[in-house]
Amino acid sequence: MGEFPALNGLSVSYAKLRFPPGTVNPTHTHPRASELLLVIQGALSVGFVDTAGKLYAQDLVAGDMFVFPKGLVHFQSNKGANLAVALSAFGSANAGTVSVPVTVFGTNVDDAVLCKSFKTDLPTVQKLKAALTPPPKH
Repeated sequence: MGEFPALNGLSVSYAKLRFPPGTVNPTHTHPRASELLLVIQGALSVGFVDTAGKLYAQDLVAGDMFVFPKGLVHFQSNKGANLAVALSAFGSANAGTVSVPVTVFGTNVDDAVLCKSFKTDLPTVQKLKAALTPPPKH
């Protein structure tokens, strides 16, 4: 709505996504909307994980569409050598985005909880936290 105020009250929004070669839109969710993604240039590998832990993944090319259900963890990745561009439509004017890596490792979740949750050691957790903790706002 901030970029296109005409969407206010319409329960829809959109985003244009650009994926340079080798980039990824990390695992994330939209807590208030489903997402319909249309690839308009290049190719993307996409997927989501349902509540039973099953991965639904597909390789898309220009003209292909994919739906990410509301609230489910999903991703997009450009494995190719060319730019990929997609349009995402959301069933909410304020879909929200929750980044899984930043939410898990970029907050103050206790190191011991993360070590046990991911069955890893403290140095690995600390390395992930250092890489994913957002810089302080001034």
